[in-house]
Amino acid sequence: MQKAGLYENLDDLELMSYAADDDREAFAEIYNRYKRPLYLHAYKMLGNQEEAKDVLQDVFAGLWGKRHSIVLESGLSPYLYRSVKYRILNIVSHKKTQDRYLESLAAFIEKSENITDLQVRENELQELIEQEITRLPPKMREVFELSSRQDLSYKEIGEILGISDKTVKKQVHNARAILRNRLAVITVFLYCFWS
Repeated sequence: MQKAGLYENLDDLELMSYAADDDREAFAEIYNRYKRPLYLHAYKMLGNQEEAKDVLQDVFAGLWGKRHSIVLESGLSPYLYRSVKYRILNIVSHKKTQDRYLESLAAFIEKSENITDLQVRENELQELIEQEITRLPPKMREVFELSSRQDLSYKEIGEILGISDKTVKKQVHNARAILRNRLAVITVFLYCFWS
């Protein structure tokens, strides 16, 4: 029996039977029957022509790949529409995962930029503080550094430098006042610069 002219008159299960025997013309008939309605269905769900074409290609490639083992309990049409649906669900799920990843990455980058920016500002401010400390008069700077960096008491500093603890207290107080005034001006300038 010659099948060539009969393909269009065969039902889906007969066509799949021929396709299972590697009959490419029978498979081409299946493709021609379902490509347009499946494409329209996929396009309606996705709203993207290229993605709908990709879904169609994947579905038919899968059908051809499973042609020897496929069991069509409820017919070919429901099987193909289910295949389209699952393929689209995979695409949508993948997109959602991508979107979540991109949102997470964007948040991480933004947070990292903010942290980095904050660290840069802190480092710049620390450098300015150090510069201002070095500009203090030598004896006042020495007293201030022993107090702030080595956390010594006024009495201990006085004993080390041979001066009274009242003098130490006054030097530390004066150093803080000088630094506060100088750094207030610098902070206002930096705020305007950084904003």
